[in-house]
Amino acid sequence: MEGKKTIKNIPVHVSIIMDGNGRWAKERGMERIYGHQHGAESVRECCKLALEYGVRYLSLFAFSEENWGRPKEEVDALMDLMLSSLVNERKLFLENDIRFRVVGEKKGISAEILGRIDDLERETAAFDRLTLVIFFNYSGKWDIMQAAEKYALERASCPGGGPADVPDREMFAGFLATSGIPDPDLLIRTSGEKRLSNFMLWQCAYTEFYFTDVFWPDFREKEWASALESYSDRERRYGKIK
Repeated sequence: MEGKKTIKNIPVHVSIIMDGNGRWAKERGMERIYGHQHGAESVRECCKLALEYGVRYLSLFAFSEENWGRPKEEVDALMDLMLSSLVNERKLFLENDIRFRVVGEKKGISAEILGRIDDLERETAAFDRLTLVIFFNYSGKWDIMQAAEKYALERASCPGGGPADVPDREMFAGFLATSGIPDPDLLIRTSGEKRLSNFMLWQCAYTEFYFTDVFWPDFREKEWASALESYSDRERRYGKIK
């Protein structure tokens, strides 16, 4: 916990693109799902670290719309892992006042998983020590498109609400799937890749980025603290001069 003591500016919202599970498993001569299973341990560890460091929102990119293009066996295994995690991590959430939310397109997700998600979201809705947001079957382009459709309908149905050709960014943002969740202050991506991969394209406009070569199953407090220390040392100007 020494690193925690020296970090002056703790981000409110830390988001993580959890990458490298498959390569981690391959290095060990194992199937890719083995890496995903061990990656679940890193999720649990990061929840505990977020609580210890005072981070209020932790969001994790668990499954993208593009991931449906992976082999069926891997997709099925990821769905099974999501289902088991919804059951196994319930105790962690309830004992630590962690609010649980899932953001993403529901189409294609089994009724059993959706039911478990609804139950856990409802059960933890009043908790406010930490909000854990799982992005599941999500893409940034999908989010912007569905928000644009709702925004256009709203503007068209509000006579006297202002010229339809004058954009209202706050109103638009309210239609994003992340409505009610602050934009990420810090985005961490593991495994050495340096791209957004269609994740929160609107919300990350002024997010600080931190890239690490560590694969997700090996992500622990040392890397977490390094990311937060890097963030704390930066001056966020949002395009302005200070």
